[in-house]
Amino acid sequence: MSTALPRFWAGPIRYCRWAAREKPAYFWSIVIGAAGPLSLATVPPIRRAIGDHDAAPIPMTYPIPSGPRKMLTGYDDGEE
Repeated sequence: MSTALPRFWAGPIRYCRWAAREKPAYFWSIVIGAAGPLSLATVPPIRRAIGDHDAAPIPMTYPIPSGPRKMLTGYDDGEE
């Protein structure tokens, strides 16, 4: 086994194989970290292609009913 470490730009595939064996925590953390931004570009079109659509937006206001309000009578209506 050679004592010289492989250089990335000289042979990227060879370097990745070496790093996966010798420094797996660094190698796989970089692989998983690089998968995040790639998934932002690839996952939404794939979801839409298979029929999974985005949920409807959450309403920001309460719907106000049309017409006059019905006067309440009975328990705790403020009048006795």
